[in-house]
Amino acid sequence: MILDCAIIGGGPAGLSAALVLGRAGRKVILFDDDQPRNAVTQKSHGFITRDGVTPREFRNLAHQDISKYPSVQIKKCKIVEVKREKGSIFKLITHEGKPYLSKKMIIATGLKESLPNVNGIRDYYGKSIFSCPYCDGWELREQPLVLISENNNAFHMAKMVYQWSKDLVVCTNGNKIISETEEQVLKRKGIIIKEKPILKLSGSDGKLEKVVFEDGTEINRSGGFVTTDLEQPNDLAKSLGCEVNKNGRVIVDVLGRSNVEGVYAAGDVSVVGPSQLVIAAAQGTCAAMGVNSDLTMEEFK
Repeated sequence: MILDCAIIGGGPAGLSAALVLGRAGRKVILFDDDQPRNAVTQKSHGFITRDGVTPREFRNLAHQDISKYPSVQIKKCKIVEVKREKGSIFKLITHEGKPYLSKKMIIATGLKESLPNVNGIRDYYGKSIFSCPYCDGWELREQPLVLISENNNAFHMAKMVYQWSKDLVVCTNGNKIISETEEQVLKRKGIIIKEKPILKLSGSDGKLEKVVFEDGTEINRSGGFVTTDLEQPNDLAKSLGCEVNKNGRVIVDVLGRSNVEGVYAAGDVSVVGPSQLVIAAAQGTCAAMGVNSDLTMEEFK
């Protein structure tokens, strides 16, 4: 059997695409290796009617919705290779070596993130330290916060976090990443900058209490944010020849089309940085509309 579309990635973008294509009666398989970037997230926010939903609950509800459409399957496996087969047909190979053929494919694999090199940071990540103020800023509002950053996003993120808390300390863990001009801007707002190396984070049960520096000094903080380094979780898009921007994200049009005919991308894999649930889902819908529209046009040639 040749699928109308293979979707690689079972996050909000891939799930939304599967739903839309199912409602169009397209033969689809969604491949999900169950390795979401937001695995540590306790609750997801900002999705109207689903504010505060857990990632697992969201996925379960999405699977229930998709199960209404018999032309869509969800397979819990990893795609390790994709190549052209017979002109416009794609051949996808799972980690078990099983092949699948498809006319179109949507890459919705999200991103892989690396946290700052701080001892114990993963004990707090997703519990009292987060990466997105739009997702978790409300829960930390007006608390004494820390922003831990080792990259050039520190200045921008500090300005964003300030909206939720004016009691903010920026820690660069020994790195000189904030210019003198940027430093003056932040200091005028009362934002403290500490460039000393961090020895460890201190707290209990995922609740941050202190940031301890290598020189023995410490500051009391009840939560905060980090800037993360992000990269593609695999080289599928690259192996197909998809054009990427300076941040390594797949360049697409408004309907998710890449520069490679038949290849679409949606969600974090195709934007500047990690997006909220609702945005990723919307991009999945757009990519599905692109796939269905292109299939329809081909059928009427």
